[in-house]
Order: sequence, then C-alpha cells, then structure tokens
Amino acid sequence: MDSMPNFFNGYALADLIVRFLFNLFITGIIVYFFYFKKTKRRDYLFTFLMVSTTIFLMIFLLDSVKIQVGFALGLFAIFGILRYRTDTLPVREMTYLFAIIGISVINALSNGKVSGMEMMFTNLIFIVMFWALENSKRLKHVNSKLIIYEKIELIKPDREAEMLTDLRQRSGLNIERFEVGQIDFLKDIAYVKVYYSTGNKQNTADNIVKPGNFLDDF
Repeated sequence: MDSMPNFFNGYALADLIVRFLFNLFITGIIVYFFYFKKTKRRDYLFTFLMVSTTIFLMIFLLDSVKIQVGFALGLFAIFGILRYRTDTLPVREMTYLFAIIGISVINALSNGKVSGMEMMFTNLIFIVMFWALENSKRLKHVNSKLIIYEKIELIKPDREAEMLTDLRQRSGLNIERFEVGQIDFLKDIAYVKVYYSTGNKQNTADNIVKPGNFLDDF
C-alpha cells in the first residue's frame, strides 16, 4: 500500500516559495521595466504575470520529469497557434509571452538538476538581452494603427507630405510613415495604416479599423 504524502514538508515548501519568488522577480523585471514602462499596457502586464505564475506552478508541482518535459513542449506547441478571441497577438507581445513562458519553464524544471549559479546566469541572460534590445536605437519599437481616412484627395503620391502633416495634426501621434490600403471611392474613404513612435507613453485610443482583407494589402 502506497504511503500517504506528508501534509507538511518544510523543505519542499521553502523550495517552492524561494523558486517562485525568484521567478516572479525575474519576470517582474522584464515585464515591468522593459515592457510596461514603454507601453503602459496594463492588460498585458496582468496577462504576462499570471501566465508566468500559472506555468511555473503547474510545472513545478508535477511529479514526473517526463511529464514535465512533455507538458512544456505541449505549451510551446499551443503557443505557436495562440490567438485571442478578438485580435491576433501582436509580434512584440507574442515575443514577451514566449520568453515569459520559457523563463518560467526553465526555473520550474531546474529543481535539483541545475546549480543555483547556472540558473541565475541563465535568467541574467534574459534580462541583459531584453535590456540591450529594448534600448537599441536600431531596433526602436514602432506602433501601428489602422484608421479610416476621408480626405482621399491627399492620397496621391505628390501630396504625401501634406497627408502626413494632416495625419499628425488630427491624430496627435508622432507618425513616422503611413501606407494606404483599400480605397472606397463610393464612400470617399481610404484605409490607412500609420506607424508612430510614442517614447515611454502609450496612446490609449483604440480606434483601430480592420476591414475585410485590408491587412492583406500590407
């Protein structure tokens, strides 16, 4: 007859708490200082931290290493086709989510098999890479929005500068460039995708228009 598991195991509980706080500390640095500080997106801040917590606890508490590895691979497979109900997950947010899942899996699976120094160095690599890439001028993140534009007389190539000025003034965004998609002459509107930089501020307007097949033009 199998022995009943101990109701209280001080060593196991301490190990769980220490590793969980360490994982939360690492993911918190990445999510808050490198992502939230720039975008101010509280919805993704919530998502990243809760996904990290869930993945870590689920993997850490599994008994079999084979089940852990298989489960981890399954998570990455599911992640490959991950979509939200309304919008496809943006590439930048997808990268952060992928990294958060990876860090949580590494920290959970390293229990007793990897030295503390190796685990700390591995997590430090993630932090350094995010810091270097987020602060690289060559890799500056540019946001985009899809908008409906009614001044179709300005979509002509020779009036591009005038249209850019009008888009900046009316939207209040620091638009760097734009692309004209579908044009509806019956309604005198055009679908325009604008690319803009925000520095450390995120424009909270959500006036994104996604007409059918419009994204195919880009």
